[in-house]
Amino acid sequence: MSTPAPTLTPGGWIEVITGSMFSGKSEELIRRVRRAQIARQQVQMFKPRVDARFSTGEIVSHSEMKMPSQVVDDAREILDLVTPGTRVVAIDEGQFFDMSLVEVADALANRGLRVIVAGLDQDYRGRPFEPMPQLMAVAEYVDKTLAVCMQCGAPANRSQRLVAGEDRVVVGGAGEYEARCRRCFEREAARPGDR
Repeated sequence: MSTPAPTLTPGGWIEVITGSMFSGKSEELIRRVRRAQIARQQVQMFKPRVDARFSTGEIVSHSEMKMPSQVVDDAREILDLVTPGTRVVAIDEGQFFDMSLVEVADALANRGLRVIVAGLDQDYRGRPFEPMPQLMAVAEYVDKTLAVCMQCGAPANRSQRLVAGEDRVVVGGAGEYEARCRRCFEREAARPGDR
């Protein structure tokens, strides 16, 4: 006996904005949300609690664009927080969530919502940063943003960690990371005593 396919409400889909640090991912997320608001669509924005770099209750880009957001500890919380009438759900810093983000985004799109997720596609060692690759696989639209290499000026798609540490997640900004191109990226650069 097969399980019936979920009933889809017309109009649901997933958009992923990904790339390295300083490539404009949050800025692009905010731009898309503002356009939806101009079209009088109800929008809800979410970010993980771990990202408190610039603000606890706002999504903030490195270029200082900002919009109010709800803070969640876990992606599953988003399902219960989305209110009736919401047409667009925007999620920033997707790499800080666990694999449940993929199921959550899928469930929201199946409800007929436009789901926009921004996040890093690679960690500080240049490895795929889950759950973003899995989210890209199920998304209808994927945009990869590029930064400018802070060493040579070439297009940059990697985030160079400048501080020592073995933890995969070290929340930081310009003092802890810089954008690098393939040639200038040093996979094992951040070791104890480097800085």
